[in-house]
Amino acid sequence: MLEVLAQYETEIWQSIGETFVMVGVSILAAVLIGLPVGTFLFLCRKGQLIENQLIFSILNLMVNTIRSFPFLLLVVFLIPFTRFVLGTAIGTAAATIPLSIIAIAHYSRLVEQSLLDVPKGVIEAAISMGASVREIMFKFVYVEARSGLILGLTTSIISFISYSTIMGVVGGGGIGDFAIRYGYQQFKTDLMMYIIIIMIVLVQLVQFVGMTVARVLDKR
Repeated sequence: MLEVLAQYETEIWQSIGETFVMVGVSILAAVLIGLPVGTFLFLCRKGQLIENQLIFSILNLMVNTIRSFPFLLLVVFLIPFTRFVLGTAIGTAAATIPLSIIAIAHYSRLVEQSLLDVPKGVIEAAISMGASVREIMFKFVYVEARSGLILGLTTSIISFISYSTIMGVVGGGGIGDFAIRYGYQQFKTDLMMYIIIIMIVLVQLVQFVGMTVARVLDKR
C-alpha cells in the first residue's frame, strides 16, 4: 500500500487540494447565500414574522427545482452558464459553479428546517420584549438553532464531498477524477480502494468535528 501511495503521492495531494478547493467554495456559498435563503424561506412562510407567499413560493420553487436535478445532469445543464461566467466548463474553477448552486439549495433547505424546530415560545417571548425581526433572528432564533445549523452544515459538507467526486467525470479534477483516471481507466483497483479509504477517513473526520461542535453549542 505504501509503495503505491508513494508512487502517486504528488498526484494524490494535488487531487486532494482540488477537492478542498471545490468543497471550500461550496461551503462558502452555502453559508453566505444558502443561510440567508433558508432564513427567508422560514420568515416568509405562512404565519411567520414577515409572511409573504410570493417570495416564499419563488424561493421554494427554485430550491426544489435545483434539488430535484440529478447532480450529473445539473452539471451538464449548467455548462453554458459556467462557460459564460468563467470562459470554460472544464477544470476545478469551473466545477465550483454547479457545486455552489447545489450547495446553496441543499443547505438553505436544512437551514429552514432547523429554524422551524425552534420553539414558537422563543419567538413570542422576543416579540413581547419589543425586538425587531433582525434582533429576533440574530439574538434568539439563530442562537436557539445554532446546534441544528451546524449539524445541517456538517451533513451538507459530506454531500459536497460526494458531489465533488462526480466532477471528475466532466474534467473537474479532484480526488474523484484521480480515482477514475488511475483506478478505473487504468484498472488499478488497489489504488482506487486506497482513494476510497482516504475519502471515508475524510468524511468521518468531518462528521466527528461537526458533531463535536454541535454538541458543545447545544445548551438545551
